[in-house]
Amino acid sequence: MKNSKFLLISTFMSMDSLYENSDLVIFGVGFDGTTSNRPGTRFASTAMRSEFYGLETYSPILKLDLEDFNICDIGDLELSIGNTEMVLNEIYKGTSNIVKDNKIPFMIGGEHLVTLPAFKAVHDRYDDIYIIHFDAHTDLRDEYNNCKNSHATVIKRIWDIVGDNRIFQFGIRSGTKEEFDFSLKQGHTYMEVGSIDTFEDVVKKLTGKNIYLTVDLDVLDPSIFPGTGTPEPGGIWYREFEKIFGILKDNKNNIVGCDIVELSPDYDNTNVSTITACKILRELCLVICNNKK
Repeated sequence: MKNSKFLLISTFMSMDSLYENSDLVIFGVGFDGTTSNRPGTRFASTAMRSEFYGLETYSPILKLDLEDFNICDIGDLELSIGNTEMVLNEIYKGTSNIVKDNKIPFMIGGEHLVTLPAFKAVHDRYDDIYIIHFDAHTDLRDEYNNCKNSHATVIKRIWDIVGDNRIFQFGIRSGTKEEFDFSLKQGHTYMEVGSIDTFEDVVKKLTGKNIYLTVDLDVLDPSIFPGTGTPEPGGIWYREFEKIFGILKDNKNNIVGCDIVELSPDYDNTNVSTITACKILRELCLVICNNKK
């Protein structure tokens, strides 16, 4: 892969392995062009790279260490900000390059629309794929503000690709009546409203399946994670996320693509939201690398 495709900046701690030797590739996507409330997610990856150095490489919860795995942070994709369709195509191409090199892409957004092109690139390789989606919002609108491609429509666009019985949503607590009916009454997606109690049961059913994991960080309660563009009270707590990490590790789920999105660091001047996002990144990287062994 040619470095000219990427705007290289400082790397995440212990994610500086050579690209050729790495199983997991981290990259940032600084795009928030369809954000409907408070913009700022374009700054997430830069803020996270700085705060990540406050963590340890070792996770006592997972009993795994970043130093034991080959992870490469290639920096942020260079994007044509101002032209949404061009940006989506650039994300698709950047992710495709990683997938074609037999590596697992891990994207840091950015708003949630960036998931769509990254998922398309992974789906090209793994057409038999399931989506696990953590979010406060359904993201199942068919259009938003007269636009088909929006952070509010991203999961509906993914459903257009994969159809029924492929998307599993957790922590959802905001959306239109039509969106909830689309899932809960019509059964087009699996949705657990406001909690993650059935997560382990779902994960066990997906044993041996290819999984794309997308984490909208506003799934966390805004009292512990205010740094997001569309905060929604009633979210889950970080301790619950620790259970998620352990379940994915213990079940050895095959995660073939991943992203975390919707951190807007400037709305939390304590930087606690950014630090929380960093810890989620560390734990998920460890789970993905461990499960690939």
